[in-house]
Amino acid sequence: MAGMAMFASNLSSEVGLKLLLSPLDTNVVVRTACCSVGILLPVYSTFKAIEMGDQNEQQKWLLYWAAYGSFSIVEAFTDKFLYWFPLYYHVKFAFLVWLQLPSADGAKQLYTNHLRPFLMRHQGRLDNILELFHGELAKFISTHQTEIQFAQMLLAKSLLSVGGILQPGQGRVVGTIEGPAAQLETSAQQVETSESEDES
Repeated sequence: MAGMAMFASNLSSEVGLKLLLSPLDTNVVVRTACCSVGILLPVYSTFKAIEMGDQNEQQKWLLYWAAYGSFSIVEAFTDKFLYWFPLYYHVKFAFLVWLQLPSADGAKQLYTNHLRPFLMRHQGRLDNILELFHGELAKFISTHQTEIQFAQMLLAKSLLSVGGILQPGQGRVVGTIEGPAAQLETSAQQVETSESEDES
């Protein structure tokens, strides 16, 4: 009997340890860390730099976002291939930390040595592309103004409906679609009306 209890205890601790460490077998933990270090922390740090009016911190975080944005563009096109490399997200995590470390000043190095020369060399062409894009976007918006207004109205009604669902007891939201209960009530009233007309 004591042997059986010892076996059960060992089995439960082994299963518990496997369950505890199972996220480490996948990239879930490292991907979450990448998101936290690469986006959440910089967003908050950028907020603080803006609110405190510290020009040096603002420039530091502008350089970071330029480097991070460039990295994200490259990653969007290469992620399907890079994902298969072992420890890809670990390397990405280390890279994101390097970009932010004050001692390494990685974002400034990346901007100064690679991003700035590339953008300076292609600035005229990029300005033409942006101008063309803005012109086409303005034409699209003016051409499809009624559809855009309809989509805005639909979105506003959807958000109001969701707000009514998430906050019960606030009463029925105007413009919502009535569910089956209201339809059954209406059908029952119609049947009663027709039965009373048949009786008379």
